[in-house]
Amino acid sequence: MNIGYLLPGFSAHSDDWAIPVQQELVGLLAQRHLLRVIALRYPHTATQYTLNNAEVYPLGAGQVRGIGRFRLWRKALALIRQLHAETPFDVFHATWADETGLIGVWAGRELGIPSVVSIVGGELVGLREIGYGLQRGAFSRWIVRQALKADRLIPISPYQRRFLRGMTDERLRVVPFGVDITRFVPDETQRDPNRLLHVGSLVPVKDQTTLLRAFAHLPSSLHLDIIGTGITENTLRTLAQRLNIHQRVNFLGAVPYPDLQGYYQRSALHVLSSRHEGQGLVTLEAAACGIPTAGTAVGILADDSELGMSVPIGDDVALAGGIDTMLNGASAYGRHALERVHNAYRIEQTVEQIGAVYRELY
Repeated sequence: MNIGYLLPGFSAHSDDWAIPVQQELVGLLAQRHLLRVIALRYPHTATQYTLNNAEVYPLGAGQVRGIGRFRLWRKALALIRQLHAETPFDVFHATWADETGLIGVWAGRELGIPSVVSIVGGELVGLREIGYGLQRGAFSRWIVRQALKADRLIPISPYQRRFLRGMTDERLRVVPFGVDITRFVPDETQRDPNRLLHVGSLVPVKDQTTLLRAFAHLPSSLHLDIIGTGITENTLRTLAQRLNIHQRVNFLGAVPYPDLQGYYQRSALHVLSSRHEGQGLVTLEAAACGIPTAGTAVGILADDSELGMSVPIGDDVALAGGIDTMLNGASAYGRHALERVHNAYRIEQTVEQIGAVYRELY
């Protein structure tokens, strides 16, 4: 089939892991379909290129806002019309029920082509106290409503699907983003039984404040590696000092995607503290390395106990208890998590399930 694939951003080249799962997913989808990727804001170029067997058409809009955003939408629609005239599309698939979803739905309606929208992040929530989610403002809510008019909607976890209250199952297909189990593999020889790992941007929705407070309840023999950068880093470093855990907490900054595997492999447990996750792919990356997750009841962890243990959001005492429980049986929990990800969350399965959605519409 001929698929139009709409993204806010895509890798500029093979070593640019802008959205790692999308680079991997596009490569696999392009083996089965004629795939043309339209990237609205990144990379910062408007020059067509080929990556992973897919033709990529970037618009290079960057962080344009205001009236510039409407110009971007018109430009994207004009490009879609042009590409459709050259070689007709069979399906439009947009990731994020944001402006990409809106464009996909509008283009599909105009050209008579079915549309698919994957709901992957904060489109369905509005956490005003931390400034997160597209349900906080009237305009962003309107954009989401347009995107949700797609012929098929793909929430990437049962947890995400529950936010689509009142919507019938007729248009909904839950398809998690899978993990590349050839990239993320176990290595028991590196495992440190006293090392915890957290992977995530240092931003309020990831709630590393609760993570650090939970860690302060745990034995002094434990160490915590935090991978990621963001606006809350200085605040978190100060909190670690105040809690007197700074000597046991390592802020490692950004780590290249190909190097992440080694950090999972050397850890006993992965910890997630988020207030919201559409899925939480880090949970599956950890599981593929034989590492279970102790975390908050969000994303994929909220519904799949084979991957680890979930606790209430924002409860540092409960999170500390979950970490302690998981550490006491980390090897067994890790084996369960590894088996589960191999059975249910491989990226090849994602491609199969997305392909099935395309076939429903074609």
